[in-house]
Amino acid sequence: MSVTDVEPAALELHRATLSNGLRVLIAPDPTTPVVGVSVHVDVGFRSEPEGRTGFAHLFEHLMFQGSESLEKLAHFRHVQASGGVFNGSTHQDYTDYFEVLPGAALERALFLEADRLRAPKLTVENLRNQVDVVKEEIRLNVQNRPYGGFPWILLPPVLYDTFPNAHNGYGDFSELEQATLEDAASFFDTFYAPGNALLTIHGDVAEHGVDGVLALVERHFGDIPFRPTPQRPSFAEPVPGSERRQSVPDAHAPLPAMAIGYRVPDPTTEPDAYLAHAMLASVLTDGEAARLQRRLVHADGLVTDVSASNGLMGGPLDARDPDTFTITAVHPADVEPDRVLGAVDDELDRLAAQGPSAEELSRQSARWASALHREDDRVMFRMLGLGARELLYGRAELALELPERLAALRPEQIAGAAGRLRGAGRAVLLVEPAAQPDQEETP
Repeated sequence: MSVTDVEPAALELHRATLSNGLRVLIAPDPTTPVVGVSVHVDVGFRSEPEGRTGFAHLFEHLMFQGSESLEKLAHFRHVQASGGVFNGSTHQDYTDYFEVLPGAALERALFLEADRLRAPKLTVENLRNQVDVVKEEIRLNVQNRPYGGFPWILLPPVLYDTFPNAHNGYGDFSELEQATLEDAASFFDTFYAPGNALLTIHGDVAEHGVDGVLALVERHFGDIPFRPTPQRPSFAEPVPGSERRQSVPDAHAPLPAMAIGYRVPDPTTEPDAYLAHAMLASVLTDGEAARLQRRLVHADGLVTDVSASNGLMGGPLDARDPDTFTITAVHPADVEPDRVLGAVDDELDRLAAQGPSAEELSRQSARWASALHREDDRVMFRMLGLGARELLYGRAELALELPERLAALRPEQIAGAAGRLRGAGRAVLLVEPAAQPDQEETP
């Protein structure tokens, strides 16, 4: 099935590009009283400079510290005073900033996003303050939490060899502390050029209409100066030819855990093979009737929890190539990891030889459709999905087509995905409970 084989869902998409290079995507939705505005910037933690791990995420924090016309916290107050919500997040290949507000507050949101894309308030005080905030976030989410960083921080250096794919996107304390104001200014000038960003507007635009919204966008974003757009390098690297294994201690983990990582097909060149891996993850672990749930949890009692995901950071189509298929499990201390691995391999071999049953595939397709439609009921998630797919693949329609594409997958495609996992090298990360060490400053 090719891209043209799928009828896109009924949602108008309007595209434009400003003279400074900023791309604009407008998706009106007359059924909602709110409007979402997001800016997706084509820089994630894979693009951050070597020696500055965690800088993409640190810079996301800096973008909330005031801007050309607004003091610190003013952005927050303006959104909240309008009855809206806001946030931002850093991913492998992009950083997003967004708010959802009543439709009447659209121009306010456009002003706020344009002001910080034009000139965030980069000061030594803000930089040092946010370095401390990020360090505290790392302590909370990684250092002092059971299974902190598992598997998205700990698994990549086992599966990958190059700095962009293997390094810790949260950042090393010493490298965060060495970040300078010049580093921040250079990062902004390079990656936050208008031509490296996408503005998405989704929801209630009835007051202005599409042409009126474009006029507002031009008013607020059009005078941001043009800057050259960076060339994104390829992050491709060879698939491991054999199994790679590494153990790490975890002073807070009550039980051993395991993460198995595999490389997945490039979603740009092999979209159906890529999505077959997403469905394979569901067949393996989604629901009590899923293969690994039945085998590992209920029948053999080898694990207390198991899950699978096509994509290092979660959902499908959230990153460019290369990306990762993961299976994670927590198991009792008296269960050897190789017993779990053997059972996983056995189930993958069964699927590769026979494929899932029609009933299995139908059940998992229904689960996907339900989850995706439920998520799309929220303007925020639909807007972010449209913006991410437009930025990464040039086709926001992929977000709308996803339920139908997954439902169209055939058993032999899932069998092929299972066989592909068994035919290539993989990474095995073992998390081992350990005695409480002295407090470390670096995660």
